[in-house]
Amino acid sequence: MQTNDANHPGGAAAAARDSAFLRACRGESVPHTPVWFMRQAGRALPEYRALRGGTPMLETCTRPEQVVEITMQPVRRYGVDAAILYSDIVVPLKAIGVDLDIVPGTGPVIAHPVRELSDLDQLRPLETADVPYVSAAVGELVRTLGSTPLIGFSGAPFTLASYLIEGGPSRDHAATKALMYGAPDVWHGLLSRLATIAANFLRVQVEAGASAVQLFDSWAGSLDPADYDAYVRPYSEAVLAEVGTLGVPRIHFGVGTGELLGSMAAAGADVVGIDWRVPLRDGIERVAGRAVQGNLDPALVFAPWEVIAEKSRSILAAGRSAPGHIFNLGHGVLPTTDPDVLARLVDFVHTESAR
Repeated sequence: MQTNDANHPGGAAAAARDSAFLRACRGESVPHTPVWFMRQAGRALPEYRALRGGTPMLETCTRPEQVVEITMQPVRRYGVDAAILYSDIVVPLKAIGVDLDIVPGTGPVIAHPVRELSDLDQLRPLETADVPYVSAAVGELVRTLGSTPLIGFSGAPFTLASYLIEGGPSRDHAATKALMYGAPDVWHGLLSRLATIAANFLRVQVEAGASAVQLFDSWAGSLDPADYDAYVRPYSEAVLAEVGTLGVPRIHFGVGTGELLGSMAAAGADVVGIDWRVPLRDGIERVAGRAVQGNLDPALVFAPWEVIAEKSRSILAAGRSAPGHIFNLGHGVLPTTDPDVLARLVDFVHTESAR
């Protein structure tokens, strides 16, 4: 990692443009396959746990100095090709006044779930002034990172909607689907507002200096292709189109979305994340010429090193058929992952792909 002497975020972000990560996003030649890990900053790192202590997560997300340090921890430890801002997908909802909290062991919990049109009144557009701590953290990070790109992110409208409707995490998304089918006026009003909030949250990060963005649609895999196209894709399209005016690569990722990959690519992403359930070669065929990201099973890092190396080598080989390939896990780093294994994996990907 190089240090950039620029004294403003725009200059530092410009230094990252020729990085392997951004080149892969654009489908250009790379010196090696770039690698980063979803949830690379967080629970698996002892230094993260020491820094957080007993501070609630949402409070930590509003402290720029802690956000900077937590975001930098995996860059120092692993030597990854990109950092991702330490935050949470519900941060913009909290910032506009939604009554919610992240409950340890549970996840986001919403005090007043959305059930009818009047419940949408709690969702006003996000403004830059609502999240000054995000702008401050991003600005400091891009100065510190220099030529290493910073990825900003947001939850996609459907995933945010599922939390707001269910009142928290859900296995079957029954309330979400019931509202989607039974109250289309509430559904489309909700998704439209969330698309604006997500787009504005990404804009804040890019205008502060982020070099790329990722739209997480963690729960979209609960839908069939027809429902995804009818009820969800238009709103992800709206977010990605708005971000497209900012000139940074857009990554779109979901879990269990093998049957949706074509539609997710058509929604406007430059890079499509592929989870571990789909062979990477098949995923590349489904996304119609887009760059791809993925897709080692997060649980495989607990296997013997020979197995990890074999699987990773296979993924790297498959990735060569895509216009661009970013090595990543097929979902986030698991909490009990050995950080030394991830560091070794980064070295392996760099060395193996540079041959």
